[in-house]
Amino acid sequence: MSEILVKIKRQDGPKSKSYWEEFKVPLKTNMNVISILMEIQKNPVNAKGQQTVPVVWDCNCLEEVCGACTMVINGVPRQACAALVKDLKQPIVLRPLTKFPVVRDLMVDRNVMFENLKKIQGWIPIDGTYDLGPGPRIAPARRDEAYPIATCMTCGCCMEACPNVNSRTTYIGPAAIAQAKLFNTHPTGAMNKEERLDAVAGDGGIVDCGNAQNCERVCPKLIPLVSIIAEMNRETVFRGFTRWLKGKPQKAAFDEPIG
Repeated sequence: MSEILVKIKRQDGPKSKSYWEEFKVPLKTNMNVISILMEIQKNPVNAKGQQTVPVVWDCNCLEEVCGACTMVINGVPRQACAALVKDLKQPIVLRPLTKFPVVRDLMVDRNVMFENLKKIQGWIPIDGTYDLGPGPRIAPARRDEAYPIATCMTCGCCMEACPNVNSRTTYIGPAAIAQAKLFNTHPTGAMNKEERLDAVAGDGGIVDCGNAQNCERVCPKLIPLVSIIAEMNRETVFRGFTRWLKGKPQKAAFDEPIG
């Protein structure tokens, strides 16, 4: 095999109509999908021999850390830098993530994921800019629990695979829920645990999860999202009972009347 056939779903702008374009790229040793796109960029001629504009995509680290090059490759959301040509069936089909607005071609706007982190307060507040000294000691078991979640690169694979993330819902998705768990695990972050649980239990929160478990299957960092969501579900229910016993009912999605 001396050439690679690639089919790319393209879009000239956010409001433009999408179309498919095929390319034939010379095969080289140890190529990944980023290498294919770079070859097209050097010589933007499609499979019909017609001159075209280079394909637009996003990338940064090229070592599966930043999540910027995430796209749907042969029907699976994954990182283009980690997708080796030798492991892919031809034709290689590339299209942008469908759960995010398309900027152009394979580049999408993942800003909604960062907005969701704001909703669950994905940070640890500090009292000032002065030196707070050494942080609290964390038990090894707690560190082992938190580390996999900390590897999340906000790539969007879990959002893409989740059937409950769509234009008809405001579901924040697995990544944001997992980050709430991460910050609640930290001793300093736990001071704001209740606020994060209230956010996770609110509109677009954990009650919108349909337990499809697709998120964990496609996560490139193998984060145990299913068990994390189950644990957060348990904690939000306990938080709701606690508020009820204190006379402060939580206004959440499950409070809405049925029918």
